[in-house]
Amino acid sequence: MQVTETQRLGVWLPDSANNSSAHDGSGHRERLRQRLLQGGAEALADYELLEFLLFAAFKRGDTKALAKSLIAQFGSLSAVLNAAPANLAQVKGMGETSAASLYAVALAARRMARGEVENKTVLGSWQALLDYLAIDMAHLTVERVRVLYLNAQNRLILDHHVGDGSIDEAAIHPREVIRKAFDIGATALILVHNHPSGNPEPSRADIQITQRIAEAGRLLGVTVHDHIIVGRHGHVSLRGKGLI
Repeated sequence: MQVTETQRLGVWLPDSANNSSAHDGSGHRERLRQRLLQGGAEALADYELLEFLLFAAFKRGDTKALAKSLIAQFGSLSAVLNAAPANLAQVKGMGETSAASLYAVALAARRMARGEVENKTVLGSWQALLDYLAIDMAHLTVERVRVLYLNAQNRLILDHHVGDGSIDEAAIHPREVIRKAFDIGATALILVHNHPSGNPEPSRADIQITQRIAEAGRLLGVTVHDHIIVGRHGHVSLRGKGLI
């Protein structure tokens, strides 16, 4: 077997530089493509779907090993697609081009999910809202607080990023939340934040701040419909738990 200079030196070339192998994998790619087109949503395993996505950056060659490596390192397909481009680019065999390709897929998924929520009655599109929040927040590595402000028809008028950090009065003050509602003409709101630990169960601080905001809203005519906590393992509705 002939050993190339780069193999002898142990050099790993990212992105398209890796595609100089004599075997371009075109037969495998075509079989994968046909399975995707003919077999439906479950035709490909997660690593195979990731393989296919990597074809955009790697014009030739086998991407199976890289796809499996990415899933092993990040834990799942969704975690790979939600990873920061800089973190993706650090994986052996990846580079800016391939990281950008996967990041573009993640952005497209977020925008598709957001499109199912915008200009619709939020309470009538509840599952679409949960899907959007899960795609957007479940894999964040920091705790992020958002307030979704709604008009009298319960349509979303502002998705407000309050800040990052634990949800307490240092990060989100009831008076400021309600004042913002008055400033933009909102009559209702939904609190949202994520738990980077993956477990969406509410903490005592989560419950206390929610109840304070709900009480302030009742006094001033702004309805707090819910507080949704998002985690990698699902979501929790505080109203569903009877905590509002």
